[in-house]
Amino acid sequence: MILHSTQPIGQTGGLSAETQASASTILLVEDDLVTRAGMAARLRRLGYRVLEAENGLVALDVARRERPDLYIVDWMMPEMDGPTFCESARRDPLLKSSQILLMTAHDRPAQIAEGLARGADDFLSKSASKQEIVARVLAGLRASRLVRELETTGNDLASSLLLLQERQEETEADLQSAAAFVRSLLPPQGSPVHGTSLAWEYQPSLTLGGDLFGVMAVDADHLGLYILDASGHGVAAALRSASLMTFLRVENVIQLLGSYNPQKVLLEANRRFPLSDEGEYFTLWVGQLHLPTGRLSYASAGHSGALLSSAQNSSQWLRCASSPLGFDLSATFANEHISLKPGDRLFLLSDGIYEVSSSSGELWGRERFQAVIDGEKQASLSTTIATCFSKARSWQQASHFSDDAAVVGLELTDGREGRGNG
Repeated sequence: MILHSTQPIGQTGGLSAETQASASTILLVEDDLVTRAGMAARLRRLGYRVLEAENGLVALDVARRERPDLYIVDWMMPEMDGPTFCESARRDPLLKSSQILLMTAHDRPAQIAEGLARGADDFLSKSASKQEIVARVLAGLRASRLVRELETTGNDLASSLLLLQERQEETEADLQSAAAFVRSLLPPQGSPVHGTSLAWEYQPSLTLGGDLFGVMAVDADHLGLYILDASGHGVAAALRSASLMTFLRVENVIQLLGSYNPQKVLLEANRRFPLSDEGEYFTLWVGQLHLPTGRLSYASAGHSGALLSSAQNSSQWLRCASSPLGFDLSATFANEHISLKPGDRLFLLSDGIYEVSSSSGELWGRERFQAVIDGEKQASLSTTIATCFSKARSWQQASHFSDDAAVVGLELTDGREGRGNG
């Protein structure tokens, strides 16, 4: 069965005048009726003309007849699945230049590589946010218009590939600039205040990451610390994290709250950053270290990535029972306290460092991470963190992390050198 439907261009949900005038046509290929209906309705609300097909074979007939501007194709379908449709379209002289978004619920690197190799132009996760869907559709339509303009003017294939490559390079350059800016917001390594040593390593899963952290002097006697984790990945998560980082700046918090009390910081953050309509949220750990006494006050909103390593004793996780930010605007948060001595190390980490899987699917896990920390007590702080990343990469047999991976280490030196000097 094929369903054809249109919507008046005036009902665009905020598209630009240029996009409205183009009356772009999208072919949605999905065998699940409920999923297809939901996606089609969302696209129509954005002002697009939407055609629907229940599998790849039906979609090929529609595509040859209608020449849609963009294809959104499910991976798993009866009769003809998404990758096979991509291959068939690339072999068809009439369809070979089509822009195809392959839609999947399992966007693993190996699957992405297979889809691209078989003819897809881009991927769209079934769990993608509204903003990501809009962005990827607009990018696909821009590419489609470019290709058709090149076909109309008769430019050869080499020219079209060059132009597409330039667009891609421009986008990559923009992302790299944004990533450099976000990285500039992270604390400098070394000694944030007298008597402390700071080291960290950070590898976002994509060019831009959403797991960020901060270590900064609050006043002459206090050091503020935090680590946050934004749900999701990519540009949207990074932008949301940057906004939370802005709120967490010392001067802003002091102006709003009068102090960097972790409990008060979380209460205000919980009020300012509610759960979004798309289900996006943050977890956040905040601490304040009283430097003269070594007393650490800390509180958490759903973030369990704090580990204290003592020079004499086994390390311990600093646990707080709490929910993420924004789930309950009336939620309360409590300060916990612990004393740190010279030589003690505090590690703040994202779950991406230990939630890596071996080839058999076994997680590396918090216990193995903790064992590395306990086994590296005589090494320098930076060497210890580097070893954590090395062990995690070795476990998953890959250098790239599927989630943002961050480990921040703070050592109390009391003005002396740290445990290791390597």
